[in-house]
Amino acid sequence: MIDTSFSVTPNAAKRIAFLASQEAKPVMMRVAVLGGGCSGFQYNFSFEEQRNDDDLVIERDGAAVLVDSTSLELLKGSQLDYVEEMVGASFQVKNPNATSSCGCGNSFSI
Repeated sequence: MIDTSFSVTPNAAKRIAFLASQEAKPVMMRVAVLGGGCSGFQYNFSFEEQRNDDDLVIERDGAAVLVDSTSLELLKGSQLDYVEEMVGASFQVKNPNATSSCGCGNSFSI
């Protein structure tokens, strides 16, 4: 059984719903973990119209987030957030499995 304990904060859901509403067709945000980056793995965010058979779909406050089963293994217990800071705003993954991350926050290792 796959641990599906990946969550989306209200701030992230609100921003995803807003961005998706700007698209011509209905879209869902995909959160994926890819090899690479300065720490071994990196997060990738994209909008997609279709879901895959192995995707976990998380729906919250009008937003839909997709996570494939391979990425979900590396994201167990994580939370997707949208943070607005003085230097800018961004989606961030708070990942308890990451043993280290780089300064940009988009790359991590386990």
